[in-house]
Amino acid sequence: MKNPFIQDIKNQYKNGSALIKLIFINVAVFIGIHVLGILMLLFNIKGGAESISYWFSLPASFSQLIVRPWTLFTYMFLHTGLWHLFTNMMWLYFGGQIFNQFLDQKKLVSVYFLGGLAGGLLYIVSFNVFPFFEKIISSSIALGASASVMAVLIAAVAYVPNFKVRLPFIGDVKLKYIGLASILLFIIIGFENNTGGNIAHLGGALFGFIYIQQLKKGNDFTLGFSQFLAYLKAMLSSMFKPKSKMKVVYKKQGKTKTNAAYNEQKVNNQKKVDIILDKISKSGYDSLTADEKAILFDASKK
Repeated sequence: MKNPFIQDIKNQYKNGSALIKLIFINVAVFIGIHVLGILMLLFNIKGGAESISYWFSLPASFSQLIVRPWTLFTYMFLHTGLWHLFTNMMWLYFGGQIFNQFLDQKKLVSVYFLGGLAGGLLYIVSFNVFPFFEKIISSSIALGASASVMAVLIAAVAYVPNFKVRLPFIGDVKLKYIGLASILLFIIIGFENNTGGNIAHLGGALFGFIYIQQLKKGNDFTLGFSQFLAYLKAMLSSMFKPKSKMKVVYKKQGKTKTNAAYNEQKVNNQKKVDIILDKISKSGYDSLTADEKAILFDASKK
């Protein structure tokens, strides 16, 4: 019996937009990691959720990145806590809704991934270039969807800067001022307390801005990545899609029969053959009628 709650979640994900799917994936990863962490705790396995997150977080050190290259993409689906997840998903939903009003969902997904990638690369380069990070580079890791979220939000801001949003207790505010406030809040203020994270935020924001400037000129450099994602989705769907049961159909004398009908006729024919063979054993082959001989002849050919 299917659980209605689980089925409802599946339907929400299946029928949801690309934006909703991204939010679902972030939430599912967060829950999945913490469930695994609890299981590790119960079985006295050291590490817990933090150790799982570590292997999917983006390291600043090149030597660590070489052995964990997948972290360039996995880090953008991790979160340190519930509040971190909640704030990122709220901003993603806010920026993504406006993005989808003027641009399509494929662009949204590409900007999310490539914005996160840009933020991650800027984070790595900065930690390996600036002397300030020399002492902490080996232990520094980045995780969170903030760079991706900033890419989506700033892309929307750059595309429709004068789009008005009604905020509670404030009223109508132009999107460009919300974008400016988000940069002040997430990047400039508190830069010293979360330097690596804020650098990644800046990388995502820059990507979103540059992408829209190029798009307005007719250059959509996310097309190749969108095609790659479409190919990857099709490949994964074919791998995990349950194989349909093959329905065998037999044709004989112009009539089509299903597998069940064919098996039933096969059993009946075998009964007739058994009766004929029994007659031969008792009275000999010459005792068979012309029809019985024909049935036996047909059976010998199959």
